[in-house]
Amino acid sequence: MSADFLAENNLCGQTLLRLVARGNAIIAELFRLSDYVPPAFRTSNNKYSEIIFDFSYLSNQVYYDTQINSKPELQSLDEEFKYNHLEILTRFYLAFESIHKYVSDLTRFLEDLEEGIYIQQNIDTVLFNVDGKQLLAESIYLYGLMLLIVDLKFESNVRERLLIGYVRYSAQKSYMESNIDDVCKLLRSTGYSSGKLRPQNYPDAYFARFKINESIINQIIGRLRTDDLYNQMAVYPQPEHRSH
Repeated sequence: MSADFLAENNLCGQTLLRLVARGNAIIAELFRLSDYVPPAFRTSNNKYSEIIFDFSYLSNQVYYDTQINSKPELQSLDEEFKYNHLEILTRFYLAFESIHKYVSDLTRFLEDLEEGIYIQQNIDTVLFNVDGKQLLAESIYLYGLMLLIVDLKFESNVRERLLIGYVRYSAQKSYMESNIDDVCKLLRSTGYSSGKLRPQNYPDAYFARFKINESIINQIIGRLRTDDLYNQMAVYPQPEHRSH
């Protein structure tokens, strides 16, 4: 039964397996990129301060662009900054966008599972399968982990500047074809800051920005509470030593 779920001809198992693999790859990329944030995006007092903006740019775009275009020295600085940073800004944006794509694909998978798109598979059969219940729990866990890593490694003002930098410097076509509005809504400031008091309803409100089927979440939590998901009971016979 377990082997059948991950068989190459099992579309449900293969879809879930690829999704979890993607989630792990996204997390690895976020950790890599956290060491490469250009210093100009981390501080508000540097020679590029007049051409780097947070989300306030979105509601005052004409004003900010006019300010830059009216000063030749700022135009020159803007072109220099674009030339030196567009490649890394694109990489940051793609990493942030991949989080939104991941949770979009995850919710679509869960919807397909409930609607019977996968032959002989539903939420109950997946949770009954050893590999299925592990992968399903991991798929949700990885999404939550992505959001927490973003908040921990990229402070709100930093990621806003990175996203707006991409908006300003990317080609109009790539901007129109991207999910940047949805990415900005998902990753906007949570109020969290390392070393300070946790904001009210954090991280619940953060996780709730993208709705995932609550019934399925409750079923997965139920499995985590009552089931030996990774068959570790023989190794950890004492209840206080078990992960749940």
